[in-house]
Parts: sequence; C-alpha cells; structure tokens
Amino acid sequence: MSNAPAGNNYTIFILSDGTGETAVTMIRAALVQYSEKEINIQRCKNIRSEEQVKMLVDECFDKRGMIAYTFASPSLRQKTADLCVEKSIPAIDFLGPLILTLDHFFGVPSSKQVGALRQTDDMYFKRIEAIEYTVRHDDGKTLNELDKADIVLVGISRTSKTPLSIFLSHKGWKVANVPLVPSSPLPEQLFKIDQRKIVGLIIDIDSLQRIRKNRLEKFGQDSGGEYASTQQILKEIEYAENLFKQNKRWPVFNVTERALEETASEIVRLIASRMGLPDSVLF
Repeated sequence: MSNAPAGNNYTIFILSDGTGETAVTMIRAALVQYSEKEINIQRCKNIRSEEQVKMLVDECFDKRGMIAYTFASPSLRQKTADLCVEKSIPAIDFLGPLILTLDHFFGVPSSKQVGALRQTDDMYFKRIEAIEYTVRHDDGKTLNELDKADIVLVGISRTSKTPLSIFLSHKGWKVANVPLVPSSPLPEQLFKIDQRKIVGLIIDIDSLQRIRKNRLEKFGQDSGGEYASTQQILKEIEYAENLFKQNKRWPVFNVTERALEETASEIVRLIASRMGLPDSVLF
C-alpha cells in the first residue's frame, strides 16, 4: 500500500522532547523550495515515551504524512526510526546523526540531556524578547510597561545608558533607560516600579566633556557649544548627584574609563542579589 499523500495536501509531523522549534525552523527553510504545495506542519512537543511516539506515528500514517524528529534519547530515536520503516513513512532524524558525529569527534558520549534543544530555544527567545523590549524603552522613548523591566538605568546624556542597555539585553535582561535632564521632571512611573531595579550612572567632568565634544565633532557640529560646555556639564552632574542622594535606594555606578562589560557584570551581580535571583543569571 502506498503512503503517498492525496492531492497537494501534505502534513509534516515534528516530534521533539523539547519545543521542536529547531526542527520547525529547518523544515521551513527547506519548504521555500516547494511554495506550490499546501503543507501543514504539526508540531508535537515534550514527547517522553515510546507510547507517545507510536501514537503519533500511527496518526502520521493515517494522514499519509512524513516525520522529522529531534530526540536526545537514543531509544526514542530508534523507536521512531523503526516504526517509520515498518509503516514506510518518510522520516528524517535531525539530531541523531549530529550527535553520533560529535561523539566520534570528541571521543566521548553525549550527555543525552532531554529537552536540551528546548532550553536553547527558550534562551534564544528570551534574548530576542529582551532586545525588543530594550530598544523600545531606550532613552525614555516610552514608559509603557516600565514595570516589566529587569533593570532601569538612569543618568545624564553620554553616561553609556544605551550601550549598557543593549549589551545587557543580549544577555537576556529587559532594560529601560531614562535620561536625567535638569529642565525636565522625572516621570512618575519611575517611582511606581520596584525601586530595587533602578541603577544610577555617573561620570567625571573631564571624561564627559571629552565624550560630548567628540560626538559633536563627529556630526559636524560646534564642539564649543553649550552641550559640551563646562558650565552645562557641571550643572547636569550636580543635578544627577543631588537626585541620587534623594533616592538612596538607587545604587550609583561611575562609568568613567570603565569597560562596558565590567560595569554590566557588576550591575547584574547587584540586581541579582537584590532581587534574590540565582547565580545562573550572572555572566
């Protein structure tokens, strides 16, 4: 009996001990070559037993579909392969051949960690979500969902708020940053969120003046303007320092001549300690 699909309707089953996202991505990348076909991808997640595999293989057979699978467990990979051969179902093992090749390359067997791909998927999507959040909340662009930030950076212009925010977001942290401007009152939302998440940034006068002058020159503007003047910088730094004194729960980091990674690491360590987060969040 042929198991070929009827007409142009095709079903591809994705079997995985995790989310199956990796297999779905690979299948979709290949399917661009078959745009004229009507294809349904049926993702089957968190599979742990041979009974589950058998039930899904039977369903696939009834629908005359094909199977792609990613299992860390050798027994589940073998069971799937055997059942697919038995029922003449086209099947592809995305993970097995790779693991066997890596076992040979490293000279040691793999850990066979169930759900390892799911953990990778989860980390990837967490980073993407963090980056998108951080970009939306850069430089006080929006104060919506400020309470959902993991970290909120506050500081005057050119204290590395944006570079630090983006760097931290790539580590999976949702970061909002709010500029301190003497002529503009701070948003009320800032004082309604968990104050343990807020971190102040400061920099010394000479460094800030040099940074601002370089920025103005880079954009073809007058480096002797008010933005980089000693008087303006003193005014802003004094404003920030007074604000930090009034809000003693905000730890303050001096970013003068410090590597971005060093400051980011210290901020994460402090926030993790304050929020009672596990050491695993550190980098």
